[in-house]
Amino acid sequence: MRLTFASYNIHKSVGLDRRRDPERIISVLHEIDADIIALQEADRRTGARETTISRAELDDSPWRLVEVARRPRSIGWHGNALLVRRKMMVTSGKALDLPTLEPRGAACGELEIEGRSVRIIGTHLDLSGLRRRDQIRSLLGFIDGSTGDKPTVIMGDFNQWGRSTGAMREFGPNWQVITPGRSYPSRQPIATLDRIVASKHWQLASMDVHHTSLSSIASDHLPIVATLELTKK
Repeated sequence: MRLTFASYNIHKSVGLDRRRDPERIISVLHEIDADIIALQEADRRTGARETTISRAELDDSPWRLVEVARRPRSIGWHGNALLVRRKMMVTSGKALDLPTLEPRGAACGELEIEGRSVRIIGTHLDLSGLRRRDQIRSLLGFIDGSTGDKPTVIMGDFNQWGRSTGAMREFGPNWQVITPGRSYPSRQPIATLDRIVASKHWQLASMDVHHTSLSSIASDHLPIVATLELTKK
């Protein structure tokens, strides 16, 4: 089984031209054409935390939501949303709380694909290195406490500059941290803030930073992409 994963901080659908344009974000997603997508900053940060991409707009796309929202106008949890191909079976969705001084969380979905159960998590970690470590430990604790040894992929804006330093050291030998390249800021990226972390069940086939004329203005981050192959049982 080979799947393409993407992680994209969409900056509440506001581009570098300061226009909120969710259709432009969806156009970038079409460019990527990934099977499973983790979005960060998909909801507004204050008030009712309503989504910046309407459900109606997603209804016209090749993807559907993994339902984790706890607020009626949201598509995610603390801005984290998960999209999967419509043909994929979603067996569960869960909003995860992360330890922090400001609102942070993660969206978790479990899928049934070609007879295999797969776990996906989308998250947006703290600016503080100490908080990031605590948050990664919390995610790993949730995974360790879950039933079964499921192939897992964690995606998101880790807010970590070093490729293998700081909080990234919390991932042990059973995890591979995939850092496709510089993804922030989008026009002239210098920082590797965005990552895809895969459990031992996966083999990396390819990785890339999706840098096009459209993605360079649609958000302040560029999307990252990785194609992973699930090893045999």
